[in-house]
Amino acid sequence: MTLFQLLVVAIIQGVTEFLPVSSSGHLILLPALTGTPDQGLAIDVAVHVGTLLAVVLYFRSDVRIAAGGLTRLVRGRIDTPGAFLALCLIIATIPALIVGHAIRVTGLDEAMRSVALIGWTMLVFGLVLYWADRFGATTRNAGDWTLKHAALMGLAQCLALIPGTSRSGITITAARQLGYGREGAAKLSMLMSIPVILASGAILSLDVIGQTNWALARDASIAAAFAFVAALGALVLMMRLLRSVSFTPYVIYRVILGLGLLIWAYA
Repeated sequence: MTLFQLLVVAIIQGVTEFLPVSSSGHLILLPALTGTPDQGLAIDVAVHVGTLLAVVLYFRSDVRIAAGGLTRLVRGRIDTPGAFLALCLIIATIPALIVGHAIRVTGLDEAMRSVALIGWTMLVFGLVLYWADRFGATTRNAGDWTLKHAALMGLAQCLALIPGTSRSGITITAARQLGYGREGAAKLSMLMSIPVILASGAILSLDVIGQTNWALARDASIAAAFAFVAALGALVLMMRLLRSVSFTPYVIYRVILGLGLLIWAYA
């Protein structure tokens, strides 16, 4: 890939991974609408690594607490906030792993890579996000997370396996509907992304082991660096904006893009 192509793919992945606009949908649309070749699994792994590093860095204090709690959880102890957070993250991740594996082995992941489907999911789940954000209560913050809410958000996260839904979008939607404020909902969604990105990156890595070469390794390193910078910038911007702005701008973008894709697909 050229440097420009790597930059475009990395920025799209980095920016859209954490904004509620669907990174997978945008990456599928890129070759479908522009005619450029698919970036391939190795670059997919690289940009996932870049976004993972960004979210870990941004929420490093929470990650440190959860990592410390995980060691206690392994010993069967849930006696610290870190252990409880680690347990919540595990519970929130399990449904997506199970459903994702089922989709992968049945080949449905390839069947869902259509412009029309992405158009519908962009539109519908964008409106659902607006409804939850407009009418959802704001009585809870991230520190009020419960095992039940982690499970419910984990089930909602399964819908993100449909391209165009948006992992962050659907988990934020679920959190807002459960009464979490905007910043708290976004924080929980971002923390939930860490084990999911780790798992998906590990699975993709198994498919590219033994296929890499020095040129591809160089391209992957460049893509990871670009994705890291883009993701970190998107995270900082979104978390700051949520102090004074709702999710409506993202909804407007989703609705416009969704309608455009539907017109393009059915015209």
